[in-house]
Order: sequence, then structure tokens, then C-alpha cells
Amino acid sequence: MKDQYNRRINYMRISITDLCNLRCLYCMPEEGVCKKNHEEMLTFEEITKVAKIAAELGIEKIRITGGEPLVKKGIVEFIGSLSKINGIKDIAMTTNGVLLKKYAKDLMEAGLKRVNISIDSLRPEKYAEITRGGNVYDVLDGIQEAIKLGMAPVKLNIVVIGGYNEDEVVDFANLTKDDDVEIRFIELMPIGQAGSWAKEKFISNETIKQRIGNLIPLPHQPSSPAKYYKLPNGKGKIGFINPISSHFCGECNRIRMTSDGKLKPCLHSNQEIDIIDIVRNNLPQLREVMKQAILAKPQQHYLYTEGFELGQRNMSEIGG
Repeated sequence: MKDQYNRRINYMRISITDLCNLRCLYCMPEEGVCKKNHEEMLTFEEITKVAKIAAELGIEKIRITGGEPLVKKGIVEFIGSLSKINGIKDIAMTTNGVLLKKYAKDLMEAGLKRVNISIDSLRPEKYAEITRGGNVYDVLDGIQEAIKLGMAPVKLNIVVIGGYNEDEVVDFANLTKDDDVEIRFIELMPIGQAGSWAKEKFISNETIKQRIGNLIPLPHQPSSPAKYYKLPNGKGKIGFINPISSHFCGECNRIRMTSDGKLKPCLHSNQEIDIIDIVRNNLPQLREVMKQAILAKPQQHYLYTEGFELGQRNMSEIGG
């Protein structure tokens, strides 16, 4: 299906929980989010029902997000149910990697193709500071397990925060010298916990590129929000996702659904379409409402423009 700006929408990001085992500075309050009642959240069966309709509308790729999806009981069986949907060709997951070593093999056997792993520092003390208590070695073990299993390409997502981790960008880039991984630097966005300080701590990806230096441009992949480069003789790739300095809205091919049953046509818009009652009561208009959500996608986001209102949800509530 195409939206009103002729963009083919074939990718759906589905958050299955707003809970997480970390408390990253830009994502979640230190005390965590208020735990919702079970009846306020979509069940795995209900999410699968939505995914089937999405596939009928042309969705071919699903990415499971959170919060942290691996804290959710029954995650392996859920991935298995998604993999059986006709039309779904690719199932991926964004995770903080803390529990990945434990679950990676079972997830892959259930149908998970790839993982994006969020890791904002390679230094134990700094990682613990940014995540408020995380152990970076757990994540590194998960990364190595994903590489060993061949969940290619393994992508590492790094949100660069001024005063915290901008001095590690070369260290991250150098990981691509010997391993076939994709390092992706993501500009800090003014969402949720970072809404009041993102502008102050913002480091543009252009600055990061200059700091790394000696980058060889690679052909652009229209389906990817990242612009890719490589180091001379490097095995992996280095990507830059620029939602602030150079947005990629013209090529956006995705729609989102939150764990509490809200369709979000755009990450950076407060517009949400509540479908939980429609799904729960098996109402026939689910297909039409999903079509309307795709058609409601704005032409672009308006971050930092006049009149823009910051979203009230934390990133953990929307889905990374």
C-alpha cells in the first residue's frame, strides 16, 4: 500500500512492551515507567491478529521493539507465530542485548532474521552511567553470539550524546575493521526524557564523520534511513542516521504500533490512532482503520520548527 505521498509502506515497527531492564538517560525515567494493567496492553495473540491484517495491506517486514522485548515472557513463541504469517518476509528485533546471548539461538530457530543492538558506550563505567546500571559485558556477549549464529547483518545502534560518549566514535568505527558488523550513529532526538536537553547535548553526524575521517561512501540503500560508509579495508559498514540534521522522511516506508494499541503514522508526531478496542472486540473495521493510518502519514516531521510540540511519551513507550 502507498501513502498519500506515493511512499510504499511495507515496514511495521511493533512495540510489545514499555518495560525495560535498563534506564537509559534519553529513553526512560530513572524510576522506570508506571506499570500498566494487563488489560491496557495488547496480548501477543492480538498483536499477531494486527500483523496478519498489516501483511494483507502490503507490510512485508516487521521489527519488534520495546522497551526491551526480551523481558517479555513468551517472546520466542511469539516470533514463531509471526513467522507463519503469509506475506511477512523479514522479522527483526531491536534489543539492548543484555539477554541476547540467552535467547539468540531459540529466537533464530523461531524465525527471527536479524537484530539491532543498542550500545552507547564500550567502556564499562560509562555504559553503566548512561544506562543507569547496565553491564556492557552482557551486551558484548550477546553481540558475539549473534555474529556466531550468522544473524547478519548485526547492527549496533549508538546514540551520540554530547559530554557522554562522543569521544568513543572512533572506537566504535574501528569495530568494523575486523568484524562484518554495521555501526550506526543516530542523532539524539528530543523525545520523552531527552526532550528538555537534547538540543543542548546534540552532536550532528556530520561532526562525527569528520572526527572519524577517511570514510569511503557506499551506494545509498533507499529502504534504509542510514547513509553508509566504510573504512579502508574494513569488513563492516558505518552508517549515519540523521533524523535532525538531514531527515529521511521522503523515503520513509514505515508505520508504528505501540504496546498499548496505538498506531503512530510518524514517530515525531503526537498523532495516534487507538485500535485496542477494535482488535479486542474483533470489529470488522480494523483493516480500514489501518489503511487510514497509513494515509495519515505526514509528508515529513517538523522537529525544531516553529509551533512544533514535543511528544509526551518516552521512547520506551513508543518503541525504539
